[in-house]
Amino acid sequence: MEGMADADTRWLAAVMHSAFFLLVLGSAVRYLTRHEGTALAPWVIGFTAALVVAYGVGLLFDRHLLWLTVVLALWVVLVVLAPSFAWSAIPLLVTGLRTLPTGQALALVAVITALVVVAQNRLADGFDPNLTIVPIAIAAVTAAVITFMRRQAERLRESERRAGVLAERHRVSRELHDALAQGLSSQAMLLQAADQAWAQPELAREHLHAAQRIGAGNLSEARRLVQDLAPADLADATLEEALRAVAGRAGLPVEVRVDGTTRPLPERVQSTLVRIAQGALANAREHAEAGRAVLTLTYLDDQVVLDVADDGRGFVVAEPVPGERGHGLPAMRVRARQLGGRLTVESAPGQGTVVSAAIPVEAIE
Repeated sequence: MEGMADADTRWLAAVMHSAFFLLVLGSAVRYLTRHEGTALAPWVIGFTAALVVAYGVGLLFDRHLLWLTVVLALWVVLVVLAPSFAWSAIPLLVTGLRTLPTGQALALVAVITALVVVAQNRLADGFDPNLTIVPIAIAAVTAAVITFMRRQAERLRESERRAGVLAERHRVSRELHDALAQGLSSQAMLLQAADQAWAQPELAREHLHAAQRIGAGNLSEARRLVQDLAPADLADATLEEALRAVAGRAGLPVEVRVDGTTRPLPERVQSTLVRIAQGALANAREHAEAGRAVLTLTYLDDQVVLDVADDGRGFVVAEPVPGERGHGLPAMRVRARQLGGRLTVESAPGQGTVVSAAIPVEAIE
């Protein structure tokens, strides 16, 4: 979209610049053919050349208020000397409306329009209603259209900014849920187990130490989230090692398998797979009440697949709702979709659940 907008902007600028040069050239030719040999002719030629050079300089360097002021001053002098240069104002109107703040731009339009009306009536040797009304109408329509387009563009940018902020909030929310919820839940379970085993000091101490390790991992994860929202398990570790670390904190026995020929994956893909594994295992423990799970990472020729299967109570799988939001399965679907992949869920009451995320090779190469 940005590339298209830039191309449209360049196209509009090229049309405006070309129109200005053509109108100035046409005005100069008209003046010289009708006033050749007059005392003002050399002055008109000189100011025309100066106007063309000044305008051309603006095409080579960054244009700013000083450049526009110089161009307008030269144009005003030419209009006073030769009223036929008045119609060269149209590109200047557009340039002013596009570059100046709205209030200043509309004031400039009023001044330029007044000069055009006076110049056209001078050419007519008297007051002409058409030459008075038409320039005002053209200027009004031009100002209204460009002002409307500017405001629409501002509204669009603000809408995109708000959408970006909202999307980022949802992304951060998913990251926090997937990264910390699993560890905190496991920590709470271990602390409960330690409380229940308080009469057995060694067992209680073992649960407390495990809770401390998970707490330290959560702290590291939180710091990593603040830095770049990448899983802490991937710091100085391979994807397989990160998945095993996630499985070790799942709060239930998890078997980790790796099939196929391993290959290096971009950090974003690794992060997505780790987050999906965290979310799927958290669901298996918290909602499915599973006794065990199997996590399988498979490298295929055309895709990489992550499967998380559990022996929990299962559920009736509903069709994904377009635009659905939230944590758990909706968040996992969004993660997979962002990489051009897909997430499927197979489950039935009493038959466990299999969550499968497939990321195509072309999305990760």
